[in-house]
Amino acid sequence: MSANTALPAALAKIVQRFQRHSDPKQRYEQLLWYAKRLPAFPESDKLPENKVSGCVSQVYITANLADGKVLYQGDSDAQLVKGLVGLLVEGLSGLTPAEIVTITPDFIQDTGLNVSLTPSRANGFYNIFQMMKNKALACELSKQAEAN
Repeated sequence: MSANTALPAALAKIVQRFQRHSDPKQRYEQLLWYAKRLPAFPESDKLPENKVSGCVSQVYITANLADGKVLYQGDSDAQLVKGLVGLLVEGLSGLTPAEIVTITPDFIQDTGLNVSLTPSRANGFYNIFQMMKNKALACELSKQAEAN
């Protein structure tokens, strides 16, 4: 287990699902399962400010704050990357911005995916994760601005 042992429940559950599979092919199948679970992403949200930079594939992430919790939506034109997006959307949605910014991306090592991801996909994962953290911060800042 990495140093990141205090994972939120949803993320810890995702890590456990991947740990059940020792075969990289099964891990990819699990990733594709997350891709299929993603709700349809609105075309109207495919805007430059929602596009993840540094990804080979087209990746879009949106975040909204509801009752102090961040709700994410995401999409990608590549199925495995879409699976990474789905994993992160499921693992991070419903957390507060403060909870999200404390999570480090090293939990990906606990899933075993890091050994089977190509360097560009691993880099893309970190860029997606960082964008989601930035969007959580932006949600928090806009909430604070509205309060003032």
